[in-house]
Amino acid sequence: MRQATAPFSLPIPPSDAQASAAAATSARLSFREQMLQAREDAIVLTVNRLLAEKGFDAMTVDEVAASVGIAKASLYKHFPSKEALAAAAMVRVMRQAQAFVRTVPAELPPLDKLKTVARWTMALQLSGEMPSLPSHNSSLRATLMDTPDYINGLMDVSDQLGAWIEAAQANGSLNPQLPPIAVLYTMYARACDPVLEFLKLGGQHSDEAIVELVMSTCFDGLTAR
Repeated sequence: MRQATAPFSLPIPPSDAQASAAAATSARLSFREQMLQAREDAIVLTVNRLLAEKGFDAMTVDEVAASVGIAKASLYKHFPSKEALAAAAMVRVMRQAQAFVRTVPAELPPLDKLKTVARWTMALQLSGEMPSLPSHNSSLRATLMDTPDYINGLMDVSDQLGAWIEAAQANGSLNPQLPPIAVLYTMYARACDPVLEFLKLGGQHSDEAIVELVMSTCFDGLTAR
C-alpha cells in the first residue's frame, strides 16, 4: 500500500499568457542558465514520479540521479538533500493545485466546486501521479515548513476550499454542524484514500467508477436513503 500523500499534483497545461511569460523568461536566460533550468526541471519531474511510485522513504538520491542521467554530485548542486528534492516536488504540486483551483467554474454551486476538486485528486492518485509522502517525518516536515513557496501555496488552496466549504454550509448543501476544518481535512484525505488503490487492485471497476463510488461514500454517506 502506498504511504500517506500530500494533496494535489495534476499537471495543468499552461495558458497562453503563462507560455508567453515562460518564453520571455527563457529568452533572457543564457544558454548555460537554460540548460541548468532544464536539468532542474527534469530532476523535479523525476522526483514527482518516484514519490508517486514508491514514496519518500523508498526513494533514494542515487535513484533520482540515475533516472535523470547525471552524477549524484551534479544533482547535489541543485538540491542539497533528499528532503530538498521532495520539497521542490511539492512546491510544483502546490503551484499546479493553485492553477487547477482557478479553473473551477465560478458559476458552479460551492458543493459542486468541492466535488470537482475531490474528483480531480482521486483521478490523479489512480493515474499514479500523486506524490506519496510519509505521514510523519520530522526532517521532511521541517524542510516543508521552511519552504515559503510550499506553505504559501498550501494556504492559498486551503483558503479557497475553506471559503467553498463555508458557502456550502451556509446554503445547506453541507452539514453546518461540522467544523469546516474537519471537512477540509476530509477533502485532503481523498488525495491519499487507500480505498482507491484497494478497489483498483480488485480489477472490478474502471477508474471513473472507482472515483464515483468513493465520491458517494464521502459526500452521501453510507446509510440507506
